[in-house]
Amino acid sequence: MGLIEAAAGLLFGTGGNVIKDTAGVFLENTEAGAVREAERHAAALQQFAAEFAAPRKGWFDRLMDGLNRVPRPALALGTLALFAAAMIDPVWFAARMQGISLVPEPLWWLMGAIVSFYFGARQQMKGQEFQRSVAETMARTASVVRNLGVLRALEVGAERNPALEDWRGDA
Repeated sequence: MGLIEAAAGLLFGTGGNVIKDTAGVFLENTEAGAVREAERHAAALQQFAAEFAAPRKGWFDRLMDGLNRVPRPALALGTLALFAAAMIDPVWFAARMQGISLVPEPLWWLMGAIVSFYFGARQQMKGQEFQRSVAETMARTASVVRNLGVLRALEVGAERNPALEDWRGDA
């Protein structure tokens, strides 16, 4: 018996929860993983907070913040201005479009890459927000169906009320 106990102790350890200790070698401890994930998330939030904690003092920082807000509105308003220009002075507009036709193809590729990079990150963020909202909506579906069933049952119960029917018949 001593030999078997020694072999089992060698394989599974001694003391504590043997199954837990053995499974811990092959599987991640979910609770410890959640703690690590929470710590990682807190560290990321601290990093972001540290980045924006100090107020921007210099004119250069304010200028850069302002310039970062320009491209999207400028592209939208510029496109609308092109439509207006085409309607107001078609010859002027056509002359400008002829100039654009002289832009070499590699420059168009570069511009496409820059615009895609700039707007692609925003598009990805908005897409993820949309997917999250769809998932939240789908998660509420069962509750909504259940509530509709309760409301319909109340509606049916309100339509047929024997006491009210008797009262109406007597009146």
